[in-house]
Amino acid sequence: MSKQRVIFCDFDGTITVNDNIVAIMKHFQPPGWDELVNQVISKQISVQEGVGRMFALLPTSRKQEIVDYAIGNVTIRAGFQQLLDYCREEHIQFLVTSGGIDFFVYPVLSAFPIPKEHIYCNGSDFSGSQIEILWPHACDEHCTNHCGMCKTAIIRSYSADQYERILIGDSITDFAGAKLVDTVFARSHLIQLCEELKLNYYPFEDFHDVIKQLEEMKVK
Repeated sequence: MSKQRVIFCDFDGTITVNDNIVAIMKHFQPPGWDELVNQVISKQISVQEGVGRMFALLPTSRKQEIVDYAIGNVTIRAGFQQLLDYCREEHIQFLVTSGGIDFFVYPVLSAFPIPKEHIYCNGSDFSGSQIEILWPHACDEHCTNHCGMCKTAIIRSYSADQYERILIGDSITDFAGAKLVDTVFARSHLIQLCEELKLNYYPFEDFHDVIKQLEEMKVK
């Protein structure tokens, strides 16, 4: 019996052309944000710590401004709707696994037919003086990376015995998950990791590339 295909798709820099968290920080320029980004990229601090500390630099008094900028700044990568259509036709389960934040992930994805329970991202609390990031999908006992939104925990919940697991991503938040799945579609920093670890991967520019390769994999 053939396994059911399931796709775990990153949001920032994958579904969207740009990284929205970095774009927000560049736009609002809270002091010290760039050093935190560098520390996350160089793995001096975890993604969870870095993202939490970055948003804590922003006052909640600017909430509307921040939300409006985050949503208005987004460009969706070409072929995304077509990929969703393809997944529906082929009975491929499609999950968004995002290290992004609910206040921009949900509004942006509301334009697409993705059930809310298939969207995993971090939460936010604007009730204090500074933005607080919440972690509803934190690491389980099998992960010590302090991911914030733990992609490996979600991937592990889909048994390799039953599912053909496919990851689409671009960056550091996808590194751990890429090591677990059958196939990776990679952009940017993730290509380098896949090369180094000899993972089964395909580079892509847009989602039309992904659809084409999924079709070829189906024939094999």
